[in-house]
Amino acid sequence: MEPAARPIGADRPDHHRYRVAGVVKIAPYGTWTSPIAAADAAAAGGGLHWVDLHAGRAWWAEGRPAEGGRVALVREGRDLLPPPWNVRNRVHEYGGRPWVVLDTADGPRVAFTNWDDQRVYLFDPDAARPDPVPITDAPARHHGVRYADLTAGPAGTEVWCVRETVTGDKRTDIRRDLVAIPVDGSAPRVLAASHHFMTGPRLSPDGTRFAWIGWDHPNMPWDGTELCVADVGSSEHRVVAGGPQEAVCQVEWDGPDLLALTDPDGWWNLFRITPDGTKTNLAPCEEELGGPMWRLGNRWFAPLGGGRHLVLRSGALAVLDERTGTVTDVDNDLPVWGAHLATHDGIVVSSAAGPREEAAVVRLDLSTGELTRLTEPPAALPPADYLPVPAERVFTGPDGQDVPAYVYPPTNPDYAGPDDERPPYVVHVHGGPTGRSAPVLDVDIAYLTSRGIGVVAVNYGGSTGYGRAFRERLRGQWGVVDVNDCAAVAQALADEGTADPTRLGIRGGSAGGWTSAASMTSVKTYRCGMVAFPILDLRGWTGDGGETHDFESRYVEGLVGPWPQAADLYAERSPSHRVDRLAGPVLLLQGLEDEICPPEQADRFVAALDGTGIHHAYLTFEGEQHGFRKAESIIAALEAELSFYGQVFGFTPPDVPVLPLRR
Repeated sequence: MEPAARPIGADRPDHHRYRVAGVVKIAPYGTWTSPIAAADAAAAGGGLHWVDLHAGRAWWAEGRPAEGGRVALVREGRDLLPPPWNVRNRVHEYGGRPWVVLDTADGPRVAFTNWDDQRVYLFDPDAARPDPVPITDAPARHHGVRYADLTAGPAGTEVWCVRETVTGDKRTDIRRDLVAIPVDGSAPRVLAASHHFMTGPRLSPDGTRFAWIGWDHPNMPWDGTELCVADVGSSEHRVVAGGPQEAVCQVEWDGPDLLALTDPDGWWNLFRITPDGTKTNLAPCEEELGGPMWRLGNRWFAPLGGGRHLVLRSGALAVLDERTGTVTDVDNDLPVWGAHLATHDGIVVSSAAGPREEAAVVRLDLSTGELTRLTEPPAALPPADYLPVPAERVFTGPDGQDVPAYVYPPTNPDYAGPDDERPPYVVHVHGGPTGRSAPVLDVDIAYLTSRGIGVVAVNYGGSTGYGRAFRERLRGQWGVVDVNDCAAVAQALADEGTADPTRLGIRGGSAGGWTSAASMTSVKTYRCGMVAFPILDLRGWTGDGGETHDFESRYVEGLVGPWPQAADLYAERSPSHRVDRLAGPVLLLQGLEDEICPPEQADRFVAALDGTGIHHAYLTFEGEQHGFRKAESIIAALEAELSFYGQVFGFTPPDVPVLPLRR
């Protein structure tokens, strides 16, 4: 446990009194009135994805919660496709890059994947009225063939991408190929089928070779991948980087050489690979310049020319210089940039965010430092003094390991808590578990903090951004290291007087839902837990358990142990087998079309809870997959969570419906 620290804001007794004029009310934490409504969180919850540059203009995909969660395609502020077109796909169930601009003989054309049928369509972005035409056949079964990671083939005549084909009735009955789809609608041809998973087909500048990344079960793409190169038209390939303990996460051509982000030394660094196989780390550093391939098509680096490359140093924008072997931060006021860097003539576009600024599509001129925001923040976003600025902290875990976290204190200029009361705090557990929390505005968190509920986002062992050794702390220890790291942070906040030790909660979705449920059934730190679209039974999450998708169907073998040899350990750690050990009430939230964490597990968990006397609630959402995209779902889930905390922690939050609890 780290040495006791002074409570956040202790050097400012009036740390809630930001208002210059007006009366600051003294009221119990959790009862504060806030201008941040759940609808504001819904408006901010769509996300900006797959930013790119073409012909000097920025393009991106944008989630629209108010339009049923569809993803729109935007060019410099102009929507290119009206509803119901939905530029999204379900390869690996998380999806991948869903669009690309092709320079064809007839001018620019956009190829994109449409959610409803998963086919690839082509249209003229300059036409007065878009008229997309399918260039792949309709699959025989619903979503039976899907495509992702779209990139341009030679001379704009083909789309190169990943094709995923359903081969049977099990969730794991999937085959993948890298294919070339002719824009004239003729039959696709297979480029490569080297591995069970593949991504990133890249054609060399001279058109003679192409490269891609592949891997096989039981590895996940952050465990071990192979960088492959082949002659165009050949069925033979050679592996030039990667392996069982080395994970290549991005590759691009630079003349005859390859540039690859890979981690043979335990950190994702940028390497140059020459045709004779010579590999050179361009700037050796104990820094993560890459990231986990949860979705296909991310870009953590982009060549600038002259031996300089734009990179992300754990999310911060930086320039790598081959001549000096250095990585230098780019001065700007947005600390976290998205992994879709695109550059041209010293201009970079991407998404970027800060502690009090929602992610925006931005253009940065590297020569002048001028930064232009191409998207506007939601009109309903409240003044900045209602938005919490996270304090970056490092706590000490039970094994002596550093545990990074971001502490979001209760923040509302209109209110202060009573002098004799400490605020409730909720541990926020990111998903993945190979993910990471970042110090950016999250309106869901601001919804809670502006009402007097503190939040701490924990980067527990297994999180990315801290090197392979930190990431692999979770190998064989899922449900142990993540649970203990989160509990250590919560307890430290209570011990130092920042949080009320009797009003600690935990919240998380997906793998974060697992850690939330595992915490509630294995430690006594928390009064309650919010568990969203979770893993609850490890047995069902194996390849033959039949309750998850192919991409992650053997993930737990690395996180817990080999199946079926470790079957007893799977049962021992699964919250579904420990319902009788629940430390307090739980709220479960579940999308009914979730193929990653299907509702079967939550259904069984709640059935076991009914009649036990433990307060709980279970909300399900029609038409939602893994994570909620519709405005009405986001609003209902957030208001239910606030009401849940109020009932457990002993306060009445204003202006939200009371969530019925059952026992």
